[in-house]
Amino acid sequence: MNETTKANLLGLTQPQLESFFESIGEKRFRAGQVMKWIHHFGVDDFDAMSNIGKALREKLKACAEIRGPEVVTQDISGDGTRKWVVRVTSGSCVETVYIPQAGRGTLCVSSQAGCSLDCSFCSTGKQGFNSDLSAAEIIGQVWIANKSFGTVPGKIDRAITNVVMMGMGEPLMNFDNAVAAMQIMMDDLGYGISKRKVTLSTSGVAPMIDELGKIIDVSLALSLHAPNDELRNRLVPVNRKYPLAQVLDACRRYISRLGEKRVLTVEYTLLKDVNDQPEHAAQMVELLRDVPCKINLIPFNPFPHSGYERPSNNAIRRFQDLLHKAGHNVTVRTTRGEDIDAACGQLVGQVMDRTRRSERYIAVRRIGDEAAPSSGAADRT
Repeated sequence: MNETTKANLLGLTQPQLESFFESIGEKRFRAGQVMKWIHHFGVDDFDAMSNIGKALREKLKACAEIRGPEVVTQDISGDGTRKWVVRVTSGSCVETVYIPQAGRGTLCVSSQAGCSLDCSFCSTGKQGFNSDLSAAEIIGQVWIANKSFGTVPGKIDRAITNVVMMGMGEPLMNFDNAVAAMQIMMDDLGYGISKRKVTLSTSGVAPMIDELGKIIDVSLALSLHAPNDELRNRLVPVNRKYPLAQVLDACRRYISRLGEKRVLTVEYTLLKDVNDQPEHAAQMVELLRDVPCKINLIPFNPFPHSGYERPSNNAIRRFQDLLHKAGHNVTVRTTRGEDIDAACGQLVGQVMDRTRRSERYIAVRRIGDEAAPSSGAADRT
């Protein structure tokens, strides 16, 4: 068996790994031993697995590997946020971000190289789309980040308490691989993260929300960003296929299956003079009237030539107050990692775009630059 046909064990769930060991004539319990070495201790060398016999180690070296994405760069922000740029099999690079907070550490994980959707305010979408990430490439981001916090050889500190599938890409458009990676995150032989602390964020692929509920019970977040279909069609184009009523019905069904007083997280990026007005808050109150939810307001993080601006602090507080007065639990997300372009909506990586979307976006930017007045007014937008 040559290098190109070796099974990458990094992305296999426990049942998949058990099946792999059976397929090579070994006992199923070997799966648990190997999973612990991979995910508890960050080991990628079969020779280091001391409770496995030499004959089996040699067999594994011949037919399997433990291979994560290649780390291209790692940056650390002044506020402690970390960002990794990793290269995946397609040749594209994706980004992973670790956000430290009091009592917890949240890892934001990518699921696609680029994004198959094209939300108008997101710099990731402007890079176009190259490929889905494999389960190994998704869980590999957790593996890399987790290993970076090791302080004792062979032992990993549990710095990562939460994982959010909110990085590059729409995870429900890479369903099987995203689900497999989340199952490893929650497995005690993997990372043992609570189902309440693994969150999948979607722009609203309604049928796949229902499919998700049949398989797994992670927390769910909806990237809403607009309180009516007309505006959301412009900001989140997938809304043209799955309008708000259909998406929210799917979210209600998903949350109702979870029970345990769990709620939907509603993410709402505030764009100056676009979706931040009192009438938008009123529409949002009505839209979410019977949806068990908490609302996370995200002030827009600018990127070049986006055409959008961040609202003033007063406008943000006004919007939050209007939702509070209607009885909603509302937080405003603190911008973290902005100095290393790791803030929400700023992840871009290096995407070998197959859609030509990035090419069209650059052309529009060029036309805009050429049409701008020479006084520098364009630089203030």
